[in-house]
Amino acid sequence: MPSLLFLSAMPPNIYIKNIVAIIGAGPAGLMAAEVLSQNGIRVDVYDAMPSVGRKFLMAGKGGMNITHAEPYSDFLIRYGPCKSEIEPLLNKFTPTDLREWIKGLGIETFVGSSGRVFPSDMKAAPLLRAWLHRLRENGVNFHVRHRWCGWDKNGGLRFDSPQGEYLVNATAVVLALGGGSWPQLGSDAAWVPILSQRGIDIAPLRPANCGFEITWSTHFRERFDGEPLKSVAITFGDIRKQGECIITQHGIEGGLIYAFSAALRDEIEHKGSAIFKLDLLPDWSPQRVHEEVHHPRGSRSLSSHLQSRLGLRSLKANLLREVLGNLIFNDMSCLTSAIKSLPIKVISARPLSEAISSAGGVKFEALDTNLMLRNLPGVFCTGEMLDWEAPTGGYLLSACFATGRAAGNGVIKWLSS
Repeated sequence: MPSLLFLSAMPPNIYIKNIVAIIGAGPAGLMAAEVLSQNGIRVDVYDAMPSVGRKFLMAGKGGMNITHAEPYSDFLIRYGPCKSEIEPLLNKFTPTDLREWIKGLGIETFVGSSGRVFPSDMKAAPLLRAWLHRLRENGVNFHVRHRWCGWDKNGGLRFDSPQGEYLVNATAVVLALGGGSWPQLGSDAAWVPILSQRGIDIAPLRPANCGFEITWSTHFRERFDGEPLKSVAITFGDIRKQGECIITQHGIEGGLIYAFSAALRDEIEHKGSAIFKLDLLPDWSPQRVHEEVHHPRGSRSLSSHLQSRLGLRSLKANLLREVLGNLIFNDMSCLTSAIKSLPIKVISARPLSEAISSAGGVKFEALDTNLMLRNLPGVFCTGEMLDWEAPTGGYLLSACFATGRAAGNGVIKWLSS
């Protein structure tokens, strides 16, 4: 039978029936805990941080975007090349199912104008509190400040805790350790060498939903660092999207950039840099821009003319100069073209630690259909530590919830077998 042993505080050989250890208390780990506890299985959740769900709370800081209400077929496309692996998991816990589950916690949701789904109060904390209350009522035990250090020679789980080393012999294990983004919130990818040493095939972790570096001049960087670039559109490849982004001292970031981050990152890895086209007036036709640029300006400066006739204020006008130089303002045809299609060259993605999420992780080939590691029977993986990525907009959390549910059900199947 399995045993739970506190080396420094408790006597050995404390046997507990059907204990499942879940390592990582983010949405994927908590969802696995819910599935298991609702089926009468003893669950202990371990997390290295002082409290649970820290990245979940951070994700909800500007409004808790849980999922998206677009047609399901469109929803699945957002998972790109990993759609075939993620789709079967989402089919068993769809965005509609997720909203019903949240309603079961006593929290209503609504669809925003962009199709994004939010809790009625827009906050993450009430949802997490209600969820943790239900989990504790179901008998789930939480152990914070317990950092997983791998396995001992007998297969026991090793934890570094405030009381010293802590060993757990569990019937099954769910690893929900996150990717490599926001390490200060717990997703520090320390699990990668542990699993690699066990022969688990892991795709390198890379930044996703991230900013990019651009070689701004000192003047432009110092003047416009932190300035929002609003009402613009980006075209890269065959995709065009409208929104806003932010100029940073390193380059550019923000929601619109995140939508293209995977494609830009891959292009940089392949070619050393990437160039996207920025439309500074996406709601204006090229003909209208041409007419306003060529409108007689009399004694006004060109800057005043562009601001008056086209609304190109300081940042957008200076961005034109920064990218193409002052000579562009001597050629009205080239200026018209640049306003609608300004080439922006990005040279590298910002570090993984700054990214909203990460790509890469445990390859699906290393897992069976229940998300159990083929080389480590009884050990399941879930959430962002799997090899998938998605844009912001509710897609990340949806897949974390769905994979957590799949891992929990996978453990039930394995225990019953």
